[in-house]
Amino acid sequence: MSNDVAYPVFRTPDPALALSTARRLVEFGRCEYSKVSVYAELPSVAEVRRMAKELPEGWFRGLDEPGEFDGVPMAELPVLVVGVQGPGLPPDPASYDRRLPVEYSLSDLPVGRIEDAFTAAIGPNTGEINWDTLRWPDVPELGFRGEHKHSEVTLLFNTHTRHLDEPSADHTVLVHVRSAVFDGRQWNEPYAHWIAEQVGLTLIGPGQRV
Repeated sequence: MSNDVAYPVFRTPDPALALSTARRLVEFGRCEYSKVSVYAELPSVAEVRRMAKELPEGWFRGLDEPGEFDGVPMAELPVLVVGVQGPGLPPDPASYDRRLPVEYSLSDLPVGRIEDAFTAAIGPNTGEINWDTLRWPDVPELGFRGEHKHSEVTLLFNTHTRHLDEPSADHTVLVHVRSAVFDGRQWNEPYAHWIAEQVGLTLIGPGQRV
């Protein structure tokens, strides 16, 4: 089983500029099967409701408690635990007790379908746009074979890490390649650097794995 490693290549406090920069990388590797997904963590009822108003087609899911699913028919579980689209969110604020932060997600959409709207709606929340099933080309002069499985681009909002656990006031673009560690060295780091260079970018930090 193989894994990816993602390198930061751009950082800015301007979300629109971050998106346009990420799109340069996406277009470099885009193919007919490429997809985009979005994800955000919403820390308050107000933010959940705002996101539901702006992007109601997304799925909202709150935290569940240990053992909450045990022996309970799915139909009897709270909709916020099972997952619900915007129009089905419970109106009672008490329904969100112990459920925050609420996760928002939309997955496997055509490239270009959601990026602008999500960037406009993310506000102060942490989240990401991820483009996958791209295709990085062969670079025979550097000894790199093309990459398809781990060819991704991620735009992180209001955080520097893929775990979304370090809030920040800016946004970071990451380019993904296949992880290949030998003797403690990441051998595909030059490949990530080469990909970034093709659109005028460069690596600005160490690789991140999840």
